[in-house]
Amino acid sequence: MTHELNAEVIAIGTEILLGEITDTNSVFIARLLRDIGVNLFFMTSVGDNEKRIESAIRIAMGRAQLVITCGGLGPTIDDMTRQAVATATDRGLTFHQTLLDAIAQRFAGFRVQMTENNRRQAYLPDHAIVIENPVGTAPSFIVEHGDCVVISLPGVPREMKYLMTESVVPYLREKFQLGGKIIKARVLKTAGIGESALDELIGKPALEASNPTVGLAAHTGQVDVRITAKADSEEEAEAMIAVVETDLRTRIAPYVFAVDTGTIEEALIKALNAAHGAKVVVCEAGIDPIISGRISAVEGGTNALGAALWYPTPDALREALNLHEPMPLRMLAERAAQIAAEQNATVAAIAVVCHPDEATDLGDQQEGSAIAVAVNGRTHSRAYGFGGATEMAKTWTATWGMSMTWRLVKEIPQA
Repeated sequence: MTHELNAEVIAIGTEILLGEITDTNSVFIARLLRDIGVNLFFMTSVGDNEKRIESAIRIAMGRAQLVITCGGLGPTIDDMTRQAVATATDRGLTFHQTLLDAIAQRFAGFRVQMTENNRRQAYLPDHAIVIENPVGTAPSFIVEHGDCVVISLPGVPREMKYLMTESVVPYLREKFQLGGKIIKARVLKTAGIGESALDELIGKPALEASNPTVGLAAHTGQVDVRITAKADSEEEAEAMIAVVETDLRTRIAPYVFAVDTGTIEEALIKALNAAHGAKVVVCEAGIDPIISGRISAVEGGTNALGAALWYPTPDALREALNLHEPMPLRMLAERAAQIAAEQNATVAAIAVVCHPDEATDLGDQQEGSAIAVAVNGRTHSRAYGFGGATEMAKTWTATWGMSMTWRLVKEIPQA
């Protein structure tokens, strides 16, 4: 019986390394392994190169009992996973006529002629356990090699998810007698505080504990605090998490805006409603109306949005506000937030000002974007080096702006 099963996931495909696609498969596999109590300590990405795939598999088998590869099982010459797994596990390939017949039958169902290169998919490593694939044409397989197990799944997300859920998880439960051992996680989403400050508040004892574990993950304008517990039952894991969560909340409760799910815009709307139905006005210049769009898209957001102002350039904003003297973007954002709150009679305002045509990061010494928040006469602002045409401007300014507004609005006496 294996009580502690360690795994590694290998995502195969040059397109992943080139940034052409996002590897969502590894994330799905990781969550599924977590839920059945399997430890995942490494995730590897490797391109379509047989030698490098083989090397990645050998390295993974040296530090994990379970290796799951994803991708490289198609019919083309750059689909090399079958041969790489065979070489890494010191065996050859065996042709399976039944697999080729199944592939041909599936193509016939599509009324498409199967090409000769599909024959390549009917070769699997010697003595491999076949994983039937009723939702695709790429046969998958399991190779048991000494104390290690290598499972190869297709890269098509729909196929991978089906096979992982319907075939791989039942196999793992039986093979490694996983029983009811599970890993549960809870995420406390925080805003209005940086990662390092949050780290200090939580403290080393909690962050260095082994079960449950506590970890931080910084995102654009917010930080997630993840509590993970491993136990024999869901109830036991939940109880372990609850103890840690209670302790953490005594230190970081003012910064927690959601648990597991929920967005900062939802939290902001809730805080505004609690503050005597307060409203926020959003002023955006030189950037798409991201913040006002995110707020209005949430239930109750239209009512919480006092006004949505948009200007194509910082100069257009200056003219609208009758601000004729030149000033840095950060100062302009501060003035815009203050004036917007006054003119629209709202307790809160968010202003984003960007150089609209700048698609690069100008560095910390120059201003490409600025964000300011004015709540009940208090103003907070930040400036960034990236320009308004960058994705960073759209994410960083929006999340930081709503996070800081939420933080300040929460301090307003509630109804």
